[in-house]
Amino acid sequence: MTTRGFLLGKFLPPHAGHIFMCNTAASLCDDLTVLVCSLDSEPIDGNLRYQWMKQLLPQARIIHFFDDVPQEPKDHPDFWSIWQKICREAHPQQIDIVFGSEPYVVKLADVLDARPVVIDPDRLAFPVSGTAVRDNPFAHWDMVPGPVRPYYQRRVVLAGAESTGKSTLAKQLAQRLGTRYVPEYGRVFDAFRTGDWQSESFLQIEAGHGAMRRAIAPHAGPVLIEDTDELVTRVWEEALTGKRPQRARPSQLADIYLLLDTDLPWRDDGTRYQKDISFRADFQKSLERELREAGVLWKTVNGTGEDRLENALLALEGAIL
Repeated sequence: MTTRGFLLGKFLPPHAGHIFMCNTAASLCDDLTVLVCSLDSEPIDGNLRYQWMKQLLPQARIIHFFDDVPQEPKDHPDFWSIWQKICREAHPQQIDIVFGSEPYVVKLADVLDARPVVIDPDRLAFPVSGTAVRDNPFAHWDMVPGPVRPYYQRRVVLAGAESTGKSTLAKQLAQRLGTRYVPEYGRVFDAFRTGDWQSESFLQIEAGHGAMRRAIAPHAGPVLIEDTDELVTRVWEEALTGKRPQRARPSQLADIYLLLDTDLPWRDDGTRYQKDISFRADFQKSLERELREAGVLWKTVNGTGEDRLENALLALEGAIL
């Protein structure tokens, strides 16, 4: 006989405690249904929470309920009959067990003719709440599941001409900030490309970089470091094809761009393009123009050796740290 479990919540946002509760519930029944309840007035879009829960619980049946209904018994005299109807419409089959971590589970189970199972109401296993995460996600980062992390992450992009130390600084910043970084996809693309540079080449680079960022972000810390990005790729397209991109800029840009100064000597590693000093200077000016036109926050970083890292950290202090 199939045992059907049911639980509901706002998941505002989903955190480790929610996932623990849902996985525990899934182990105690054959089929688990999770009802994601949201209101338009809430600080995180309900559909986004629904998508997060689908990613986090692929083994469960996830349903999104978004009607404006009473949220507490004091809000309406027919509160429990209203929610009885909602739950039965979401789950027409007989519910055997109602799971949750709040006392209301007992009453909800009663009106649904089901058995209540309350899981860790004191939050001993994962001492966190949605309110705590919303108030200070960085302080509770270990409780923020991978799919949710990009929502709160601050993105830092390193921009600059060749030989300005982007790759080195990306590694150093990631290590100092306890996070991961997105390497420059364009260098790998260049190493294996065939034929001349075309606008399509840079569309592929942008797509590749974005895909890498999305793959890395769930495993990174509160700050995600990127060695160049789609905005910087636009400047490369102009430099190597002689034409500015006609397409719109990316809609999601970084929180801050660090423009690395050309105060480091140019070195040829076999894949460099900017052998002409004027070309390097022109590229840097094009980067400044692109950053200004995009309306993003950006700061210049200079210095050599350890000073460059410290100056980068200083530029981030007060901006995103």
